[in-house]
Amino acid sequence: MSQFPNLLEPLDLGFTTLRNRVLMGSMHTGLEEARNGIDRLVAYYRARARGKVGLIVTGGVAPNCFGWVGPFSSKLTDQKEVVHHRRITEAVHQEGGKIALQILHAGRYGYHPLAVAPSRLKSPISPFKPWSLPGWGVEKTIDDYVRCAALAQEAGYDGVEVMGSEGYLINQFIVKRTNKRKDKWGGSFKNRIRFPVEIVKRIREKVGANFIIIYRLSMLDLVKDGSTWDEVVTLGKKIEEAGATIINTGIGWHEARVPTIATSVPRGAFTFVTQKMKQELSIPLVTTNRINTPELAEEILKNGHADMISMARPLLADPDFVLKAEEGRQNEINTCIACNQACLDRVFKRQIASCLVNPVACNETEWTFDKVSKAKKIAVVGAGPAGLAFSVTAAERGHEVTLFEQDSEIGGQFNMAKKIPGKEEFSETLRYFKTKLELSKVSLKLNAKVQGRELTDGGFDLVVIATGVRPRVPGIEGIDHQKVVGYKDVLQGKVEVGEKVAVIGAGGIGFDVSEFLIHEGESASLNTESFLKEWGVDMKLQERGGLYHDTQIKRKPARRKIWLLQRKKGKPGAGLGKTTGWIHRATLNHYGVEMKDQITYKKIDDQGLHYERLGQEVTLDVDHVVVCAGQESERGLAADLKDRNIPVHLIGGAYKAQELDAMHAIKQGMDLASRV
Repeated sequence: MSQFPNLLEPLDLGFTTLRNRVLMGSMHTGLEEARNGIDRLVAYYRARARGKVGLIVTGGVAPNCFGWVGPFSSKLTDQKEVVHHRRITEAVHQEGGKIALQILHAGRYGYHPLAVAPSRLKSPISPFKPWSLPGWGVEKTIDDYVRCAALAQEAGYDGVEVMGSEGYLINQFIVKRTNKRKDKWGGSFKNRIRFPVEIVKRIREKVGANFIIIYRLSMLDLVKDGSTWDEVVTLGKKIEEAGATIINTGIGWHEARVPTIATSVPRGAFTFVTQKMKQELSIPLVTTNRINTPELAEEILKNGHADMISMARPLLADPDFVLKAEEGRQNEINTCIACNQACLDRVFKRQIASCLVNPVACNETEWTFDKVSKAKKIAVVGAGPAGLAFSVTAAERGHEVTLFEQDSEIGGQFNMAKKIPGKEEFSETLRYFKTKLELSKVSLKLNAKVQGRELTDGGFDLVVIATGVRPRVPGIEGIDHQKVVGYKDVLQGKVEVGEKVAVIGAGGIGFDVSEFLIHEGESASLNTESFLKEWGVDMKLQERGGLYHDTQIKRKPARRKIWLLQRKKGKPGAGLGKTTGWIHRATLNHYGVEMKDQITYKKIDDQGLHYERLGQEVTLDVDHVVVCAGQESERGLAADLKDRNIPVHLIGGAYKAQELDAMHAIKQGMDLASRV
């Protein structure tokens, strides 16, 4: 009997049946606009269909150029574009899957001068002030939605998803916050929801009964002056009456200041909203956000929170997620850690998305991992992300791999990252690699600090150095004072840090250490109620937009007083992830961390840390100074091997020191393994 009977149960929609309850949520990849991107998109979607996803939803496609997310973004407006889309649908259908096209009009979120919206109000996340749609323009936009759906049907899609959430155009019509119109499309709530209802109604009239229409309903806006719960329910019922087949859950506008999908968000934190909506509607409901394991998905369905589970990034991380769950191989699933580094951060920079833990995502046509004709005996030194990625990939290709690690466990800097509140998911990647090491028969040697002679005498054809990095020690007078401690000792629990702490270095490590030091007790990322309370989300859904006012939010006091300092001029944390950096800064601000730039360090002594800023000399009376001043490559072994007549490759931090940058490390390890 299956371990996941609810997740793998088919869903009968009347005119068609989905093979299971997994919906691959929409996510733009950047391939939609890339040169030869269609070939890569075909391979990308084919892989997920082969992995047995029940229903795939594409990245957002605009119904006209005014709805572009950015200049010349993907759209579906004419017959020429149908030809390309047909290649995608045929590939998915050949693998037994089904696929729907998401119709997305960016509205005032459009990053271009043609952007339009219900009212001429600029978004806080776009530099362009939108044009207000005239009445005839609203009607024309509805017609464009209908045309897009009809073209999608012609292209072979099994349905469409109408994007009505996340603060895009439809959402902008629904709430007073962004709709100041005085005509029949504005004013009363009845008028404001006319736009989405007409879109769904007219699409249904055009495409007929045997075509899936998903509506992405914003059930929790998480912005000031958002919809009330009663309004959301009313709209949901109207959308059902208009002909929707499925309603998908939308959580939060893009401009909302509440994390909804980052790794710090507890798993399944927002399924309670879908569960409440299930009491109001009769058509299938999809729940979403931070659901990344089959065990959790099964529990959600079993408890009646939803009829389907939407997962986007988890299917970037592992296209065979459903297949592995079906075959009882869930321990082999490469779990999404919700870091956003290679997916959303890249998309918002208008780059092609991929995945930190699975660099093959969106690069299915770029890499091949064929079996080798002649196996090599390879030594890998260092079991951090780079060494692990290389070892597993090379062994799966047929090489004989021995992996040496001087510590008692694999993982390298991931073993520190997983201790940061909000980054507990990093342990999943280590669980995955541990499983893969066993399956690929890599010979793992722990507590093994090897020397060059041992490797030379070991008969290896190739040595890969993945020894990572060591902390950089800045040249500050008193840097060896007893108050000074390194970040590794702090995170590994080797020192008892005092109540007042200065952190030198405001990069990723400095922020992580500060977060580690301010929290006490269970991480809010492991407790949904604590997390939502901390960020001001109303679980009772009595507040407009589901959001408490700042004065209603009560947070626990910080465990310590922290000063986070950096030498350079500019906002501390400016180099953090594009989609997550604001979360880290907001968290530290919540807990009273003082962040300062333009620091000139003078000395450290019994009085504390002495520094100068903008001509003013300051002495911080602190118990400890934690050094997070960057890293240097650990290359000692590589130098030892240089003259021993054996091919040597450096990867990861040993090749180039970067702050806990697993994205480059894993990609580099796999890339080298594909070529040796």
